[in-house]
Amino acid sequence: MSLNKIDTEFDQQHIWHPYTSLPANFSPYPVASAQGVKIKLEDGHELIDGMASWWCAIHGYNHPVLNRAIKDQTDKMAHIMFGGLTHQPAVTLAKKLIEITPEPLENIFFSDSGSVAVEVAIKLALQYWQAKDKPDKNKLLTIKNGYHGDTFGAMAVCDPINGMHSLFKNTLAQHYFVDAPFCGDKYHKQDVLKLEQQLKQQHKNIAALILEPLVQGAGGMRMYNAEYLAQARKLCDQYNVLLIADEIATGFGRTGTLFACEQAAISPDIMCIGKALTGGMLSLAATLMTKEISQTISKAEPGILMHGPTFMANPLACAVANASIELLLSSNWQKNVLRIERLLKEELTECAALKQVKDVRVKGAIGVIETHQPIDQIWMTQEFVKHGVWVRPFSNLVYIMPAYVIEDSDLIKITRAMKNVVSKSSS
Repeated sequence: MSLNKIDTEFDQQHIWHPYTSLPANFSPYPVASAQGVKIKLEDGHELIDGMASWWCAIHGYNHPVLNRAIKDQTDKMAHIMFGGLTHQPAVTLAKKLIEITPEPLENIFFSDSGSVAVEVAIKLALQYWQAKDKPDKNKLLTIKNGYHGDTFGAMAVCDPINGMHSLFKNTLAQHYFVDAPFCGDKYHKQDVLKLEQQLKQQHKNIAALILEPLVQGAGGMRMYNAEYLAQARKLCDQYNVLLIADEIATGFGRTGTLFACEQAAISPDIMCIGKALTGGMLSLAATLMTKEISQTISKAEPGILMHGPTFMANPLACAVANASIELLLSSNWQKNVLRIERLLKEELTECAALKQVKDVRVKGAIGVIETHQPIDQIWMTQEFVKHGVWVRPFSNLVYIMPAYVIEDSDLIKITRAMKNVVSKSSS
């Protein structure tokens, strides 16, 4: 029995993977290395990666610039507590993020995951209204089909049915939900009317509206018109409610602009970012907010924001985030995202004719095939591996969010595999 086989069996019996059981009902694929957009398995097989490691490895794997940033920072310090201390990578990163995000976001809180960035956003909203002597504004409003993370505050604003957290419904805080906007390119005014009705009725109890701008990720890979986002901003202003934009999945160019909010020409009061922030090298997230929010909280009791992670503003993560942002801004990222979008539309549109396909949609470097029925994830993943690609479907969604540096030939291999496997799925 090979060492590789033993390791896999141990993994299957003892190590939790995302949303799985123990022992696992699948044998994980052991990875030896990764380079560019290729994942090399221990048995020598190579897979073209269509997932960018859950959407974060936008520059591909093992990029020398990002590797060097981590190595250089390691020689100085890998970590230092952020309580009472600071360091150059964090200050530099804060300046970069404030510069490239929509005005007037000018204060920042660093954390170590997207879920925690959402938790901080929720705390900011609640503490803000507490400081404004409006303690009744202690609920959140969100749209159905949303997904904001796996921690308890974030779970409470995920879709209550398909948000994967219904098991905890008796423990989670109860918030307000409104139907999600129409999934597609068209703007439907009635979608905003539903939002307005909820705000009109409950605004005295609502601290903030939280949503994923333009693309709802793990809650359904749904895409909607930017006008809905613009109208949501107006309604939040009208009814004195904060707007939280969860750009963890959409930030750093994924939808065609640096941040999805730009396509609606709006700025949120609070913005959450993560995933691609470090180019997929290390875990890091951030919550940005207006000075109005920061100063209001700081001037009221207890005069502090009630949060402080141990690995807050980790120097290694901040250093590689700085390198990743510079690498992105100095590249032809927008041209590449548009190239990917164009090719995805050309390649995937024909899948809409398949009887098992409900919808095909593309936005920026995101391509989605939605089927009528839930797919067999284990079987389908195995089929993709046989085709030499890594695509990780879930529910009734077969989707890809590749690295921006992927070449057309590799992308076409992925899309052809998607068409082949989806076509085969009901045969």
